Amino acid sequence: MTRRSRGALVAALAVYLVALTLRPAQTSVGPVLGDIGSELGLGEGALGLLGALPLLGFAAVSPVVHRLSRRWGAEGTLLAALAGLVVGVVVRSWTGVPGLWVGTAAIGATVAIGNVLVPVIVKRDFPDRVAVATGAYSAVIAGAAAVGAAVAVPLAEVGTWRLSLGVWAAPFALVACVWWLRTRVGHDPEARIADADLAHASVWRSGTAWLVTGFMGLQATSFYVLVTWLPTIEASFGVSAHTAGIHLFVYQIVGIAGGLLIPLAMRPDSERGAAVLATVLVAGGTAGLILAPDAAVLWITVAGLGSGASLVTALSLMSLRGRTPSETTQLSGMAQSVGYLLAAAGPVLAGVLAESTGSWTPTLLLLLGFATLQLVVGVVVGRDRRASR
Repeated sequence: MTRRSRGALVAALAVYLVALTLRPAQTSVGPVLGDIGSELGLGEGALGLLGALPLLGFAAVSPVVHRLSRRWGAEGTLLAALAGLVVGVVVRSWTGVPGLWVGTAAIGATVAIGNVLVPVIVKRDFPDRVAVATGAYSAVIAGAAAVGAAVAVPLAEVGTWRLSLGVWAAPFALVACVWWLRTRVGHDPEARIADADLAHASVWRSGTAWLVTGFMGLQATSFYVLVTWLPTIEASFGVSAHTAGIHLFVYQIVGIAGGLLIPLAMRPDSERGAAVLATVLVAGGTAGLILAPDAAVLWITVAGLGSGASLVTALSLMSLRGRTPSETTQLSGMAQSVGYLLAAAGPVLAGVLAESTGSWTPTLLLLLGFATLQLVVGVVVGRDRRASR
């Protein structure tokens, strides 16, 4: 194998290894929140904030990632983020209550950098297969997220919640080493120059950018509302906690299939079909939970397929609507900043609505409203690939 071939292989492998690091540090927290609260004396309010802090970090850091990329290049910025992620995981697990908060904030900030830059790198490295590469990347993220949640309790039973959360530092450090190797042998110097050649026009004044942001925000909000409250919603239907937990796992796992399959609905010049299909699945699953809750597992499967498909469609829109590496980076930062800010607020709004009405039906109707808006936005933004101002 030639040096160039080795470099291409390392480059392709490294992107998907980075995707493995973008969710387990968050999804491993929920199953052990009770243990954290018991040991550190934190109430439900504080624990809820702890769970939302990474999303707030996504929202705060995403808009400035393009400036960091301008300074260090996409490769160097992502390497620094991976190193920071490892430090954040260690600090969160083993430095007491202050470290719990500082480390969690660091995890949110560093993962935000990966969220923004990986779609940009995917577009640059796989320009002719953006949708397929994005689907595979999304599948890796979803799979890693599910694994993080699934192994959290068993690891805590072997040791403590500190081991359950801190164990991720080792594989993340290994990924950082692989990414460092990519920067040494797998990176095209001309691509680095392109990374640094950032345009100064702001995507915040682009109508298309706001449509992409709207699609990203609406699908993320629906996902995080269901991930947060689905077991509680099902409990109101009389479903046991054990069964509801399995259903939540199903919801996330089938999202992998949805993400891998949705590129088949994308045409060379349009994502409208994919946006419509993904959103209809989300809306259909939500409506089913309202109208026929006895078939909850069916509707959760349908909604999960739509959720995974919606994420890949949103990431593809970010990659394909940017006309230059600079614009793609800014668009990704904008869409994820606003999108995750909405996602952080969604579970809170859903909980308040359910508490004030005494029923989860209004929350499900709210999600149906989000899906309707997502459909409208998807029809408009998916019709062409012109990043108009």
